[in-house]
Amino acid sequence: MRPLVRNGALNGYLELTRSLAVDPQPLLREAGLASTDLAMHNKWIPADAVAQLFELSAAATGEEKFGLRLAEDRRFSNLGPVGLVARDEPDVRSALEMIMRYMHLHNEALHIQMSETNSLVTVKLRVVLGAPTECRQTTELIVGALHRVIRSLVGSSWQPVTVCFMHHPPNDLTTHHRVLGPSIRFGEEFNGIIFYADDLDAPNSLSDPLLRPYTRQYLEAVALPRPTTDVDRIRNLIEALLPTGRCSLQQVAHSLGVDRKTVHRYLAKSNETFSSALNSTRVQLAQQYVGQQNRPLTQVAELLGFSALSAFSRWFRGEFGSSPRAWRASRNQE
Repeated sequence: MRPLVRNGALNGYLELTRSLAVDPQPLLREAGLASTDLAMHNKWIPADAVAQLFELSAAATGEEKFGLRLAEDRRFSNLGPVGLVARDEPDVRSALEMIMRYMHLHNEALHIQMSETNSLVTVKLRVVLGAPTECRQTTELIVGALHRVIRSLVGSSWQPVTVCFMHHPPNDLTTHHRVLGPSIRFGEEFNGIIFYADDLDAPNSLSDPLLRPYTRQYLEAVALPRPTTDVDRIRNLIEALLPTGRCSLQQVAHSLGVDRKTVHRYLAKSNETFSSALNSTRVQLAQQYVGQQNRPLTQVAELLGFSALSAFSRWFRGEFGSSPRAWRASRNQE
């Protein structure tokens, strides 16, 4: 199954493409994406389609540094909950380790490896798309985004020892030097960044110690282990799509980059159907949300994809044998 990435990877894409006098809609369609893939909050989309979109856009706009230009506006917020927690870690080391540990919550295709040797740290970035796909623009976006993350943690004057790319250099290095600094090497054995080990122990200039326990608790509440089976990934997508009100077999298949019959086939291996997977996910989440005494039931209904509280209440009674309010009250008495 194709690896997925949150649509936050496309933040700034429409604006950059239009600023270069190119209509992004035909490019999105050619890559197998749609405007709704950008509009729906925190949606999963195929990572290889994003990589293809960036390559098509670089060619259509004539901007050889398209991915790096996108990286110039990257912030911690682009990483979603992972960025929220990493921003409040006490030092650079713990922030990077947090990003590495939970990156699968944001991008299944990105693998990060960090090592220390002879007072130098090497961070290697590898994009695994599952199929032969050109990803020069994606690679430069990711390396550029990591560079910005480290600089925001250490301080605006930070520079790496060198930035490495496996691909060949562009015709003009002006943008690369502006974004990544003076030392850049091409034709290397890996994509990534080398910097001094002392920088890992630098205090995080963005950290708020009073917020840290709360951000960690939040991430632990929403974090799921890296999906290991096709059914795991389908369930994760169902959970992500439920609050949008658009959780359907068609939407799940589109996010996975497969057709509906393929989703049925994946589920059948575990004696599941889409309806049973949807319902069991709702049951699990309902127990969690309704059990939270201060969460309004209207909000619970929305989070579970119901258009009205009455529809949620009927479903809940059918599954649990009582109304949500009665079930909550009984839990409060235990």
